[in-house]
Amino acid sequence: FRRAHTLTVLFILTCALGYVTLLEETPQDTAYNTKRGIVASILVFLCFGVTQAKDGPFSRPHPAYWRFWLCVSVVYELFLIFILFQTVQDGRQFMKYIDPHLGVPLPERDYGGNCLIYDPGNETDPFHNIWDKLDGFVPAHFFGWYLKTLMIRDWWMCMIISVMFEFLEYSLEHQLPNFSECWWDHWIMDVILCNGLGIYCGMKTLSWLSLKTYKWQGLWNIPTYKGKMKRIVFQFTPYSWVKFEWKPASSLRRWLAVCGIIFVFLLAELNTFYLKFVLWMPPEHYLVLLRLVFFVNVGGVAMREIYDFMDDPKFHKKLGQQAWLVAAITATEFLIVVKYDPHTLTLSLPFYITQCWILGIILVLTWTAWRFFIRDITLRYKEIRRQKQEHKYEKDKCLSNGDGHSSILDEQNGNKLRERKL
Repeated sequence: FRRAHTLTVLFILTCALGYVTLLEETPQDTAYNTKRGIVASILVFLCFGVTQAKDGPFSRPHPAYWRFWLCVSVVYELFLIFILFQTVQDGRQFMKYIDPHLGVPLPERDYGGNCLIYDPGNETDPFHNIWDKLDGFVPAHFFGWYLKTLMIRDWWMCMIISVMFEFLEYSLEHQLPNFSECWWDHWIMDVILCNGLGIYCGMKTLSWLSLKTYKWQGLWNIPTYKGKMKRIVFQFTPYSWVKFEWKPASSLRRWLAVCGIIFVFLLAELNTFYLKFVLWMPPEHYLVLLRLVFFVNVGGVAMREIYDFMDDPKFHKKLGQQAWLVAAITATEFLIVVKYDPHTLTLSLPFYITQCWILGIILVLTWTAWRFFIRDITLRYKEIRRQKQEHKYEKDKCLSNGDGHSSILDEQNGNKLRERKL
């Protein structure tokens, strides 16, 4: 029934598009016809995918919603591949077909400069530096980290990603002026206020979802209108709750997986800034916002698929399709950045920053080797030594008894007789 319904919908949609095309006089504008044909093709593909694609781990508000975002992931990846194979000039000018205001080089805003919290030289407004930093990105930081916490469902992983990104901004501010910020903008406004408050609210929401009783009832079986409205609102909450317990130090496999998740998160965050830099998109453009909305929807599914694969590899024998697509999209975005502006990416890091990163990598590798190799060997050696000492103590205890020596001899003779029989 589902496939027949899908074919019916596709047939009706195709006939409607064809009917509209035949009725109207085809414009002679090649660019307009090309855009219209591409949009119609995408709509047909989305219609097919929403009804026929494989279901993901989420079922609320409806499985078709998550199938839609899976198909959008495919369309976005194909768009990135197309941009990747263009020349730099053609790729930037191609963005004009999406928005005529694009394709123009834009200056990068520097958030650094005067870092005085209280500027006595400005008598009219001594706190003007703080008000200048309070733009639309402040609530964006808060809501972004609130949603990321709902995806990751772990406090320490969120804090590590938040702090690590600030270190990346320190390290890469010589490449993008947008990364240049005051120290209090990095650690007070971003890490503590915006990111920290978003993570705290996200963890409180996770606690409520984990304690909530999931007992679903049909909408028409609820007698009161208030109950019906409450049921409609709860339709946008999870069908059931799965608590994420990453346990990165439990095994080398989980440790490497968690490090990979953190790396992909940081790379996706950096791609946001570098993509708008190389494609000449202003930070407030709607395409930047649409990309963030896209990652919010597909990121939650990808994280659930990764956790299911790590937590029960026997049942989930392969990684989910959305997780693979998110990884492919992140890698393709990075390749676009490398191709479109290799000069910016190859600007050498300052020497002291290079030393800090080398020291950090050495510390992580050293801890990994100690935790999963040296520590296990040491514990195994201590266990064998303890067992030998216990065996020796029991032997000495038997020898200290009056009949201990004879009982040991009888046991040895019995073992020899059994070996002969065998």
